[in-house]
Amino acid sequence: MTEESALHLGEDLDEAGARNGRPTLIEPGHLTTHGVILGMTGSGKTGLGIVMLEEALSRGIPALILDPKGDMGNLLLNFPSLQAGDFRPWIDEAEATRSGQSPDELAEATAARWRKGLADWDVTSDAMRRLGLNTRFTIFTPGSTAGVPLDVVGSLKAPEGDTDAETRADEIDGFASGLLALINRAGDPLSSPDHILIANLIAHAWESGRDLDLASLIAQIANPPIRKLGVFELDTFMPPKDRMSLAVQLNALLASQSFAAWMTGVPLDIQRMLYDDDNRPRAAILYLAHLSEPERQFIVTLVMSRMVGWMRTQPGTSDLRALIYMDEVAGFAPPTAQPPSKKPILTIFKQARAHGIGMVLSTQNPVDLDYKAMSNAGTWIVGRLQTERDKARVLEGMRSAAGDVDINTIDAMIGGLGQRQFLLHTARGGAPRRFTTRWAMSFLRGPLTRVEIERLMRDDPDRIAAMGGAAATTRGAAAGVGTAAGADTAAGAGQTAGGGAGPGTAAPGGRANALRHDQVTIAPGTAAGVAVRYLDPGAPWSQEIGAQPGSAYLEASIAARVHLRYDDTATAVDHTETYECILFPLGEPARPENARVVDYDERDLRTEPPVHAVYTLPAAAIDKAAYFRTFEKQLKDHLQRTLTTEVFANAALKMYSRVGESRDEFVARCSAAAAERADADAASMRDKVEAKLQRLEKQQRTAEHRVRELTVDTKQRFQQEIVAGAGQLLSAFLGGRRNVRSLSGVASRRGMTRRTQERLDTAKNKSEDVGEEMQGIEEQLADDLVALHEKWEASANEIETKAIPLEKNDITVEEVVLLWVPVEP
Repeated sequence: MTEESALHLGEDLDEAGARNGRPTLIEPGHLTTHGVILGMTGSGKTGLGIVMLEEALSRGIPALILDPKGDMGNLLLNFPSLQAGDFRPWIDEAEATRSGQSPDELAEATAARWRKGLADWDVTSDAMRRLGLNTRFTIFTPGSTAGVPLDVVGSLKAPEGDTDAETRADEIDGFASGLLALINRAGDPLSSPDHILIANLIAHAWESGRDLDLASLIAQIANPPIRKLGVFELDTFMPPKDRMSLAVQLNALLASQSFAAWMTGVPLDIQRMLYDDDNRPRAAILYLAHLSEPERQFIVTLVMSRMVGWMRTQPGTSDLRALIYMDEVAGFAPPTAQPPSKKPILTIFKQARAHGIGMVLSTQNPVDLDYKAMSNAGTWIVGRLQTERDKARVLEGMRSAAGDVDINTIDAMIGGLGQRQFLLHTARGGAPRRFTTRWAMSFLRGPLTRVEIERLMRDDPDRIAAMGGAAATTRGAAAGVGTAAGADTAAGAGQTAGGGAGPGTAAPGGRANALRHDQVTIAPGTAAGVAVRYLDPGAPWSQEIGAQPGSAYLEASIAARVHLRYDDTATAVDHTETYECILFPLGEPARPENARVVDYDERDLRTEPPVHAVYTLPAAAIDKAAYFRTFEKQLKDHLQRTLTTEVFANAALKMYSRVGESRDEFVARCSAAAAERADADAASMRDKVEAKLQRLEKQQRTAEHRVRELTVDTKQRFQQEIVAGAGQLLSAFLGGRRNVRSLSGVASRRGMTRRTQERLDTAKNKSEDVGEEMQGIEEQLADDLVALHEKWEASANEIETKAIPLEKNDITVEEVVLLWVPVEP
C-alpha cells in the first residue's frame, strides 16, 4: 500500500495521546469488506466521515451518501482560497452573538482557524481545488425541490437488458415495502396481501416490457390485470373491498399536494448518480433531514434496492469501485425489527465485495445495527462510547468479524479515547491503533437547512432541468380508481346509458381543458341494438391488442363471436367451434382481416366504464347500424375465404383423423389399424401354410414308420449272418464242400441283408427330405411375415393433409359488441 493510493484519515497517536507522525492509512480496496463507525454524539464521527469521503473522492472513487441528519452537505463548503468572505454566508449569526463577535469577525476567525488547521496537516489549497474540479457534488432532495429533486415514484421503469430474476425481485420488494410504509400498511413481504399484490402487479408489467407509474399502479390495484395469485382466484386472495381500501389510501397519498415533489425531478438512476456524462465521479448526497420516518424508510429502501440491482450488473473487481456512506444508520438496519430498508442494506453487506462496492455505516449506538452487518464489517473505527454495555457489544462484534483479538487491549484503548480520537481495527490483520482525524477540507458548518441547500444547488444543471418540468399538475386523480366496491360513487354520477361519463365528469386528473380535439368525456353514441362493453384489465389477452391496464383513456374496438361448422361426408367430419376476435383500432371501413383472434369470455367485457373515462372519437360510424351489418357480412366473407380445418388422411387404410387430432396421434391410430390388416393377411397366409404342413407331417410320419420297420429287419438279418458265421460263403466256395444251390442260399441271405440296408437308407433320406422341406417352408414364412409387416407399417405412415372448407351457411355471427379499450393517454 502506498501513501498516494491510500485514504489518509489522520495520524496515529502515541500512548500519551499525541500525534506520533505515523499517518493513519486505509487501502481503498479494504473497504469492499465494508466498515462501521461507532461513537457517541460529539465524538467527531461526522468529521471523520467527511474526511473519508474527501479522500475517496480525491482518488476518483464516486460516493453515494445517505444523509439523515443534514450534515453531509458540508462537502460542498470547500473554499480553496480560505478567505473570510467565503465563510461569511455560512456563519451562524446567533453563534457570533453568543461569542461576543460580529458575523464578519467570526467569519475571519473561522477562516483563520481553517487555514491553520489545514496547514498543520499539510493540506494545500491545490488539493482542495482539485477535489472541487474533479468531483461533481450534488445534493438530491427527494420529496423537495430545495436541491435536485428526485423522481422516485413517478415512474416504475422496467429494467433494461438481461436483469436476473433475483435483482428484479429485490427491486420490486424494495419499492412495495417502502410504498406501504408511507401509508402505514407495512407487512411481511411473504404474507402481506398488500405487498404480494403490489409486487405481482409490478412484476406482471415488467415481464411484459411495460413501464408503470404510481397512478397506473393504483388503478391496477383497484382493477388488476391478473385474475390469480398463486392457486387462488384474486378475489379470494384479496377481496375487491380490501383492494379498493388499499387503492383509496394510495390515491389519497398521490393526490396530496405535498407528495407532488416525489414525482418531480431526475429519475432515480444509480449510474447517473455516481458518474456524470463526462464519466466524472460524483458525490451524490441524498438529503433526508426534511422527511418523516416513513418517508426516510421509503427512499432508503428504494435507493438501496436500486443500488443492489446496479451492483449486480458490475463486473467483479478487488478494487473499490464506489463507496456508500450512511451518516446515521439508526432505525434502518436494527437487530430485531425488520424495516423495509434492512434487507437491501444486509444484501449489500453480504454481496457487494465481489463487485467492488464498499459500504460504511455510522451510528452513535452499536445496538442500532444488526449483528449480521457488524460481523460482516472488515473495518472498525470506534470513538468514545456512552456506556460499558455499548463497549461490550462493540468488542463482541469485533470478535465475530476478526476472530481472535486481544479484547482486553482493545477495551483499554477505547476507554481512553478523546474527541476526534478513534480506534482503528481491521480484519486484514495488524494491531489495532488509535488515531486522530486530519483537518477536513470542507467547512464543518453543521446541519444545512433546505434554504441553504437551495442556495448551494441553485445553479446545478440537473436542478434547472428538473424545475423546468416542476409545473406539472398533481396526478392524484389520474389514478382512475375503478368502480369496484367502495369507489367514490359520485365520480360516476351523470353517466349515460351507453356507459359514458355524464356532462359533469372531468378528465383524469381534472384535466378537462387538456383534452385533445378528438377526446370527449361523454361516450359517443352507438347504433341501437349494439351492446357496449369495457375491457376488463384482467383479460389475459389485453396486452396482445396494446391495451394499457388501468388507464381511463379509451378507444373503440369491436369484439365479435362467430359459430363455425365444418362438415364433410367423405371424411365423416362434423365439427363445430367458436371464433372470437377483436378489431382494434376501428377504421372506416372496418377490415376484418386486421382483427386479432382472442379467447374472451364474459369476465373480459365489463358493463361499467372506468371512473373519469375519456373517449377518443373514432373515425368509424359507430352510431350507424349499417356499419356493424357491413362488418358482419365482411367478417363472414373473410372467414369463408381464409378459414379451413385440416384433417390427416391415409389413402391406403382409407382413414381420416378427427379434428384437432395431432399427426402423431393419427399415425398411432393408423399403426394400430395397419397392424390389424397385417394380422388379417397373416391369417390367410396361415391357412395355406397349415395345409402344406399337414401334408408334409403325414409324409414325415410314413417315412419315419418305414425307417423303423427297415431298421428292425436289417438288424435281424445282420444278426442271422453273424450267427451263421462271418465269411461262410467264402469258406464254402473256396473249400469246395458245397454245391451251388447251397452256396446260393448263403449268397441270397447276404444279398437280402444288403438290399434291406439300401431300402433303409432310402427311407431315411426321404424322411430327411421332408424335414428339409418343412425347414424351407418355415424360412419362407419368416420372410413373408417380415415383408407383410413392412408393407403395412409403410402404409401407416402414408399421411396426407386434407383441407375442409367452410360453407357460407355454416358461419353464424353470434354477437358483435362495441368494446372500449384503455390506452396510453
